Amino acid sequence: MFAVLKLLIYSMFFRELLALSGSFWHITDLHWDPTYKLTSSPELVCASSGKRPAANAGVFGDYVCDSPWHLINSSVYAMKEILPNPDFIVWTGDDTPHVPNEELGEEAVLHIIGNLTHIIQEVFPNTKVYSALGNHDYHPKSQLPAGPNYIYNQTAKMWKDWLNQPSQVTFKKGGYYTEKLLDRTGFRVLVLNTNLYYNQNKLTVDVDDPADQFMWADKVLTEAATNKEKVYIIGHVPPGIFEKKRSKAWFTPKFNQRYLEIIQKHHSVILGQFFGHHHTDSFRMFYNSGGSPISTMFISPGVTPWKTTLPGVEDGGNNPGIRVFEYDTETLLVKDLVTYYLNLTRANAARGQWEKEYRLTESFRVPDASPASMHQVLEHIANNRCYLQRFFELNSVSYDLTECNSDCRVDQVCAAREVDFNRYEHCLEKEGAAAIHGGLLQVLSVTLGLMLVSR
Repeated sequence: MFAVLKLLIYSMFFRELLALSGSFWHITDLHWDPTYKLTSSPELVCASSGKRPAANAGVFGDYVCDSPWHLINSSVYAMKEILPNPDFIVWTGDDTPHVPNEELGEEAVLHIIGNLTHIIQEVFPNTKVYSALGNHDYHPKSQLPAGPNYIYNQTAKMWKDWLNQPSQVTFKKGGYYTEKLLDRTGFRVLVLNTNLYYNQNKLTVDVDDPADQFMWADKVLTEAATNKEKVYIIGHVPPGIFEKKRSKAWFTPKFNQRYLEIIQKHHSVILGQFFGHHHTDSFRMFYNSGGSPISTMFISPGVTPWKTTLPGVEDGGNNPGIRVFEYDTETLLVKDLVTYYLNLTRANAARGQWEKEYRLTESFRVPDASPASMHQVLEHIANNRCYLQRFFELNSVSYDLTECNSDCRVDQVCAAREVDFNRYEHCLEKEGAAAIHGGLLQVLSVTLGLMLVSR
């Protein structure tokens, strides 16, 4: 009798535990290139290659090209196969290919956004999607205005099944909105248009608060605290520094500082930040004045395998990636993340198979994906070469398997640790000096060892 009772108690406990766990997809940077076609001329496979030879092009794509439709289709249907009934989907933009503005135009941009919207709605007809604009989801690219315009209006119409009426109003005004997460009391989503803060956006560089988004976000987050709500923040262009190019920032400095202040002020209600743009797998830590971790920004890898042409980045391609986040449905705490990927070389040689790349808690030996745990992940990366190498390989979705040397370590660690521009530069000095010091000690140790052996 006692054994049966114990079994019932355990059963109830595990049922409750499962009920507290939810899952959602994050997909980003699909960059569909409609010009992609297999041809005998490797320079003419796709417009997005910029005439770089696509010598190994296959049906799933090539590392110098943006996504062919076959890859787009494969990624969305892989999501359906792996997790067919997510609680919701986060889609953080960048839909059009990396081509000159004159090769696109407003209608071409809207056509691409429309096709990607359609396939997501077709495959997940009953799933709520929280979608954000990327800097490539406008014409001219990156020049998203701080006010109403044709593309905001037309995109709002495409997304009308995902946006409630108040969301459509603010989206048409500035490309941003907020809603209750899954219409649940106590949970909220802020979808930001951080393209307004992009340092390539010439329309907003001299504006103090483009589209009043900072003022609006501050108000929404203040009200969230009053109403005891927990919040997820979603956007495309992240603040901070790109880990693959030293000191490469995306935000105009004043906007970077303003964003940082918003997170520090409202961190108690912010349970996660979810961004794209990098095409890489990374994260950013936010700390209070005492150095305690208060928030984490998760930067998910892109679907496109396109090798960046950003000067100074060597071989900046990646394998296509999609990501599941697991979260506590009572607190919104991010419990774990699982990245799935397509090895593009293998996929083109045989049947394309999306597979699990890694689970955060397993690979980095942490209990969850809370800010405290992500700080521990960063400490593992900073102080253990095995963790560093693993993190570096995951950064490109298992594409770049070369050694992460001392400079690479400094770039990865400082980008993740310091979102503030000045503190990032101080980190470079500190970590660089530590690397030199460590290298000298290693050389000295080897030299002394050889001297002793030779005696």
